[in-house]
Amino acid sequence: MTTAPAFPLAPEPDAQALERGHKLFAGPVDFLKGVVAMDGLPPADRPELCFAGRSNVGKSSLINALTGRKALARTSGTPGRTQEINYFKLGESHYLVDLPGYGFAKAPLSKVERWQRLMRDYLAGRATLRRAFVLIDMRHGIKPPDTEIMELLDRAAVTFQVVLTKSDKVKGAAREATLAQLRAGLARHPAAFPELIETSSQTGAGLPILRAAIAGLE
Repeated sequence: MTTAPAFPLAPEPDAQALERGHKLFAGPVDFLKGVVAMDGLPPADRPELCFAGRSNVGKSSLINALTGRKALARTSGTPGRTQEINYFKLGESHYLVDLPGYGFAKAPLSKVERWQRLMRDYLAGRATLRRAFVLIDMRHGIKPPDTEIMELLDRAAVTFQVVLTKSDKVKGAAREATLAQLRAGLARHPAAFPELIETSSQTGAGLPILRAAIAGLE
């Protein structure tokens, strides 16, 4: 008898959940504001979810793919391009929040420290944050900067779910090795949501599952 792995890949949602996710992202999705200090956050009047990940993990590409807008979030080959907390409105029901990339960034050290401190303050202190989606590059697995963010989310008691990006780039044994590394790492984090979502911004794989997960946050 085969034992199901801890932290399995999220199953296909039911038709109702898929349709709810489709409607949320097919409706109005608008950039609201870029925030450079905690006192600039919009009113905490609706559920919000955030995307966090290492620089160049593909956050902006994933946001654009999820929303079907080619340039809603700016993409760049330069690590550390996103230097603000960027808020997007999903209709009138949710905020989607794009956090600055952590880890290596081509920017002055003082600036990197400032925006990463803002990110940590946000993650630890935003009452309406329902879930953090921690993006992990399928080619690389969990790195030390990812572990630091996960530990922060553990301390803040903020549920986080790992979303694997660039899944189209890894196949076979390399894919299984990454999944095994992830599962072993996540077992040490009490705030980790017990399912993984595997995505590709290029092929669209996993995007309906992620949309449904977001639409279900209340």
